[in-house]
Amino acid sequence: MKEAAGEANMTVITIVLIAIVLGIGTIIVNSMMASTENSAACSACGGYWKGGKCQVSADNANTLDYASCKNQERAKK
Repeated sequence: MKEAAGEANMTVITIVLIAIVLGIGTIIVNSMMASTENSAACSACGGYWKGGKCQVSADNANTLDYASCKNQERAKK
């Protein structure tokens, strides 16, 4: 009986560890996807993504602002 209880405890521990790893992985992947979306929207506006911000070159005067460009990219999906 003690062996069965020990195996049940190990199963519970394994399930909890898998859930923790999946939770952390989900957070990381969602963060990476958001960053990629922002970078793509910035590139579509004629800028470049650096340091978590969209840098728009000064010589491209016809570029929309970043928020408008990001909304247009979402509308295309």
